[in-house]
Amino acid sequence: MTITIIGTGLIGGSMALALKKKGFVQHVIGVDANKIHEQKALELKLVDEILPLEDAVKKSDIVVLAIPVSACVTLLPQVLDYVDNQVVIDAGSTKSGLLDAVKDHPKRKRYVPTHPMWGTEFSGPEAALEDAFAGKATVICSKEDCDEEAVKLVEELYRALSMYLVYMNAQDHDVHVAYISHISHITSFALANTVLEKEREEDAIFELASAGFESTVRLAKSNPDMWVPIFRQNRENVLDVLNEHITQLRKFKMCLEKENYDYLRELIENANKIKKVLNRK
Repeated sequence: MTITIIGTGLIGGSMALALKKKGFVQHVIGVDANKIHEQKALELKLVDEILPLEDAVKKSDIVVLAIPVSACVTLLPQVLDYVDNQVVIDAGSTKSGLLDAVKDHPKRKRYVPTHPMWGTEFSGPEAALEDAFAGKATVICSKEDCDEEAVKLVEELYRALSMYLVYMNAQDHDVHVAYISHISHITSFALANTVLEKEREEDAIFELASAGFESTVRLAKSNPDMWVPIFRQNRENVLDVLNEHITQLRKFKMCLEKENYDYLRELIENANKIKKVLNRK
């Protein structure tokens, strides 16, 4: 089987490595707008060859769009224009805009919207990891609008990556990821900016930063070229969760202002309940 990876960075490169290792695909074609990334993907053996978009799509069985969602909205209809019987998936963090972009496309059913729930703060081909996806979830959206055999192939692909499958419609997906993923990044960006604004001594940040601080601001190292389009595409849902997050921050602020440490304890104890949810895994 031949797969085309459009976007040879962290997600696309990791997927290429893992699928080749598992024997799910035998040949990987790379496509990337960044020619340096294309060359690096070849050097690192993430891909076997680089081809122009149309040739790559027509030569493959599966096409993966692993590019920022803003670029994906533009490119997905073009990819579907080149499709005969190929299956097309994306790895984007939002879905409603993508589905709107191709809702009337004659090859719409060959596109299966997906979101593998894994990533790091790093980017580019050098960031690719071979066993990145094992044990993580992937969301398949609105599968009833896709060809049945296309969905089946995509399910096989993600099972080959040792991922477990979650199904939901695009609108619900975009709401849930705003709460589970997108707000985490905004919080990390904001905390990093807070520290950089108030703590002028870089040596003090470096020397005193604990493991807790590092883990909290790790996401602040994420690439803005990926995250600005995500926030833009999921703007309404992100605003909703951001308003709730600000409300929660104000409660903590009020506790300290009023020296209401009993309520502060209640807030922390309530937050501790997240352990029961996360420990179910």
